[in-house]
Amino acid sequence: MKFVFITGGVVSSLGKGLTSASIGALLEQQRFKVGMLKMDPYFNVDPGTMNPCQHGEVYVLNDGAETDLDLGHYERFTHATLSRKNSVSSGQIYSAVLQKEREGAYLGTTVQVIPHITDEIKRRIQLCATENVDVLLVEIGGVVGDIEGLPYLEALRQWSQEKGRENVVFVHLTLLPYLRVSSELKSKPSQQSVAELRKIGIQPDILVCRTEIPMDASIREKLSLFCNVPLASVIEERDVQTSTYELPLRLHEQKLEERLLSHLHLPYTEKPLSIWEDILHRIQSPKATVTIGVIGKYTEVQDAYKSIDEALVHAGIANECKVVIRTLDSEALESDGTENVLSGLDGILIPGGFGLRGLEGKIRAIRYARERKVPFLGICLGMQLVVVEFARNVLGYADACSTEVNPQTTCPVIDQMESQKKSCGKGGTMRLGAQPCILTPGSRMESVYGERVISERHRHRYELNSMYADALEKAGLHLVGHHETSHIVEAVEIREHPWFIGVQFHPEFQSKPYAPHPLFVDFVRASRVNQPQK
Repeated sequence: MKFVFITGGVVSSLGKGLTSASIGALLEQQRFKVGMLKMDPYFNVDPGTMNPCQHGEVYVLNDGAETDLDLGHYERFTHATLSRKNSVSSGQIYSAVLQKEREGAYLGTTVQVIPHITDEIKRRIQLCATENVDVLLVEIGGVVGDIEGLPYLEALRQWSQEKGRENVVFVHLTLLPYLRVSSELKSKPSQQSVAELRKIGIQPDILVCRTEIPMDASIREKLSLFCNVPLASVIEERDVQTSTYELPLRLHEQKLEERLLSHLHLPYTEKPLSIWEDILHRIQSPKATVTIGVIGKYTEVQDAYKSIDEALVHAGIANECKVVIRTLDSEALESDGTENVLSGLDGILIPGGFGLRGLEGKIRAIRYARERKVPFLGICLGMQLVVVEFARNVLGYADACSTEVNPQTTCPVIDQMESQKKSCGKGGTMRLGAQPCILTPGSRMESVYGERVISERHRHRYELNSMYADALEKAGLHLVGHHETSHIVEAVEIREHPWFIGVQFHPEFQSKPYAPHPLFVDFVRASRVNQPQK
């Protein structure tokens, strides 16, 4: 078993997740089986209760684990099989240690960071070191120097001693700030970051340098000298111009995987990255442009709808078109007017979300798409609001609403699931993970998937109230997807519309650039076909 540990320095949000995922993609091209693990120093048990505006989207795995968005990068770039064991936080680590202490597992010894916390961190790494993995990539969240991250770095130091340095590679991602006033890159922050690592006892083997402009020979030599890293192992990671899917190619050009495998004493064979070259070619050479409006409420941070954005890009690759994503604040629809905000869109998508804020704006967008015949896709809350809008404006139920935002509504077309009414906690208590769904024969949904039984990932507490099912069906909102056993409504569509679908699940979580999700592919295709003649 070989291990690659990825750490970050200078500032957060440098792109460790994308770098880790790209390394995984490069190693897979070398025919190695890759495992991925994200270890986050924060004390939340998982990101499930975090505000998307602060931490980005919550990415859900097949087994229902609510994880960091970096696991989405891992699944999009690699074929690694991920579960809740691949996402670890300090909340989990410390909870496990305290539980063992309560059970008497430490036989009365004083419980300390070393060895108890570091041992638990190493145990979590070992859980992912399974027989079907050749190389395990472990990303440590945060920045070297963060006090909460110190136990993880100490655990990695111990791990490298126990497993042998020939089986471990340390990759350190750092920032080279560019000072425009003096027109130069500065290496000192990176030097100090590496110095912090070396104080702990970790010597980086490979230094990946995030930069706006190309590195010249002098700065490479300086970093090599002061960071004690071979010159060939100082890797430039310049900001990509076209797409993040360009990153594996750029790292390959600098022989990053060759350096990694050399450190690990594994064979390297020069191979073309044909899959990634084809993806990049399709992105760079589109035959058309489609503009999709994503109507959300978490618009302050670009990563709040990361998987939605990526799934739309994947659909654009499949349709040989550029997808221009306009992220629109649903509250603007309540103040600026529907026509002013939505005109010029080829398709409209409403993603998941929670709470009252911006709800009426989303309902206005749904009505606009339904009446103007604009291709529409509603996901999770988006589907629930399709039901609310249809009940209000087609069935005439003026008070129709979800009990999530109006518990006193006289027309609860969306209500809390029975299984959720007993839940008293917030974290990890929703309906989560992959669930089977049966599609109605002859429906658009069945046509899109090409099969009748599908499996998709969920994250919700509320569902379509079956009391209103017959009325909705008779009025033209067809309920075309149901859970295999509980009969929860999973999908709705309007057949008389060019393309109008709402789904309770999250299809974006299973889309990859080389295997785009069929629902997004058909949505973008319909948006392209439905464009007005120019």
